[in-house]
Amino acid sequence: MINTSLLFAMELIGTIAFACSGALVGIRKKLDLLGVIVLAVITATGGGMFRDILIGNVPPALFRNPFYAGVAVLAAILIFFTIQSKRLLKTFMQIERYNQVFNSLDAIGLGAFTVVGVDTAITYNIDHYFFLTIFVGVITGVGGGLIRDIMVCEIPSILKEHIYACASLAGALLYAGTWQIFDPDIAMITSALIVIAIRMLARHYDWNLPHSKLS
Repeated sequence: MINTSLLFAMELIGTIAFACSGALVGIRKKLDLLGVIVLAVITATGGGMFRDILIGNVPPALFRNPFYAGVAVLAAILIFFTIQSKRLLKTFMQIERYNQVFNSLDAIGLGAFTVVGVDTAITYNIDHYFFLTIFVGVITGVGGGLIRDIMVCEIPSILKEHIYACASLAGALLYAGTWQIFDPDIAMITSALIVIAIRMLARHYDWNLPHSKLS
C-alpha cells in the first residue's frame, strides 16, 4: 500500500501547483481577485471532482473535505498580491517568462494528480478494470486544466499542445502497470516524474502530435 504521507504530499504538491497555474491564467486574463481565486480552485480541484463522480465517491471529496480548496485559495491570493509589484508584473507580462513558469507549474500538477487518480482507483478496488483505472488517472490529471481553459474561452491544452494528455497517459500506464511489481511509493514517484519530464521536454523541444493542415 502507498505511504499515506507520500499520498498527502502528492495531493498537496498537485493542489498548489495547479492552483498557481490557474491563478496565473486569471491574472494574465486581467480578472479580478475573485476571478483569479475561482480559476485557481477549479484548476486545483476540478480533476478530483470528475474522478470522484466517475467512481461513485459522492459527494466529491472537494465538498466533504475543503482543506485542498482552502490551500488553493491561499495560493491564489499569494500569487495575486505577489505579482502586483511593478517589477514582477512587468516580468510576468513577458510571454516567454510567463510560459516558462506556467508550464512548469502545470507539469508538476499534472504529474502529481495523474498518479493520485490511479491510486484512488486502486484504493476503491476498481484497478481490475484496467482501462477505467487509466482513465481515472488521466481525468484527474487533466480535468482541472480542462475546465480552466474552457472558462477563459481557450481551446483546452489537452487538445492542442505539447503532448499534454499523452504525458498523463504515459504516467498512468506506468503506475498502474508497476505498483504491484515494485515498491508502490517508488512506482508513484517515478510515474509522476515521467509525466513531468515528458511535459517539460515537449515544451522545450516543441513536441506536438500531428495537427490538421486545413487552411
